[in-house]
Amino acid sequence: MAPKFGTSGLRGLVVELTPDLVSGYIRAFIASCPTGSGLWVGRDLRPSSPGLAATVLRAAREAGLATVDCGAVPTPALALAAMRAGAAAVMVTGSHIPADRNGLKFYLPHGETTKEDEAAILAALGRAPSGKAGPQSVENTSAGADWVARYVTAFGPGALAGLRLGVWSHSAVSRDLLLDTVRALGGEAVELGRSNIFIPVDTEAVPAAARAALAGWAAERGLDAILSTDGDGDRPLLTDAAGQVIPGDVLGQITAAGLRAEVVVTPVSSNTGVEASGRFARVIRTKIGSPFVIAGMQAAGPVPVVGYEANGGFLLGFTAEGPAGPLPPLATRDSLLPLIAPLSRARAAGGLVALVAAEPPRFTAADRLEEIPTDRSRALMAGFEADPDRLATFLAGLGEVLAATDRTDGLRLTLASGRVVHMRPSGNAPEFRLYAEAENPGIAATLLAQGLAALQGLLG
Repeated sequence: MAPKFGTSGLRGLVVELTPDLVSGYIRAFIASCPTGSGLWVGRDLRPSSPGLAATVLRAAREAGLATVDCGAVPTPALALAAMRAGAAAVMVTGSHIPADRNGLKFYLPHGETTKEDEAAILAALGRAPSGKAGPQSVENTSAGADWVARYVTAFGPGALAGLRLGVWSHSAVSRDLLLDTVRALGGEAVELGRSNIFIPVDTEAVPAAARAALAGWAAERGLDAILSTDGDGDRPLLTDAAGQVIPGDVLGQITAAGLRAEVVVTPVSSNTGVEASGRFARVIRTKIGSPFVIAGMQAAGPVPVVGYEANGGFLLGFTAEGPAGPLPPLATRDSLLPLIAPLSRARAAGGLVALVAAEPPRFTAADRLEEIPTDRSRALMAGFEADPDRLATFLAGLGEVLAATDRTDGLRLTLASGRVVHMRPSGNAPEFRLYAEAENPGIAATLLAQGLAALQGLLG
């Protein structure tokens, strides 16, 4: 997998993310994008990240920039700290993908890069070192604590009082900060499953073994909920008291309503409950990826607007009022807000199960087929486009009949039953993703399993 830009920055195999290649991308970023007061750098906990972060810092200093090394820190905490300092940032992370891969996420002083910024970076590749010399890097150790404090200020130190909450630490760079957050908000934190080996947790496609472990922990420890994030801490994972995972788009709907947003921007992969709820003046659908969500939020104008993705990552586009204080905008994918907001509302609603049950009965299930070459995925999608009978045969195997199609991002099929099947090759990994939406979680899971089995046969 040659390193390339996708929906979450640059990604590739570690062996291909050479010092020369990484340095070239950093020089191109600095040459083509504003960097403000300098460059802040963070990293996740995968084994290759410290070395790649050192390369990023060195390349930025050689370009004459002032650099700040934040060490191991969640992506939203790095972005928040850099934006407050008026600086650009680079996060070294492969997010949820396996440890043999890694990547770079780029941030401007005002937030995430856009697709236009990515094009400018690619156009600037090939620049030689400038020969300048910036100062030695300064260390920052407060970015994580400041991220936590943002939510304590907004929700108050008693927001989670009386709740016994499990924190699935695994290898998430956010793990210690999640424990700190629960305690700072008055909850009891019970750590679960800390790992010294990197575990690629995809909050949008939690595997059966992990779901079983979550359910077991919830029962054994008497927990009100379990919370976690993906590897770089920008996507949330939340379960109810039975250890059942609450889909990220449902967390997004609940959080948006609690913040009294008027406009919601979300990709086509999120469930349609947000429209069915009738709580928002407008819902804008986009392609998958936070750059597209941000572009939609900007296009919405000066209104109380939020964005979220099916993986649960939440973007706040206005100054909201929390129960205890103001919550300033943070238009980058964040995990803490869609964890804290539902948990803080759950007690008044009779628990997380009751809170989720109050939402429209639309549920998504998602998973992926791994190690699927991109050319094979594209050939399958082209075959479905060119031959309607082939697509009809695929759906008939699922017991479904096509009603409408949406090609905003991949191929999203609305079925005569009202259910949805959405196929999409990954933009930056050899994976083929499938999303299913139905009127209850069990039917969505069954539809997903049937679809994956059929696609596995077609993709070989």
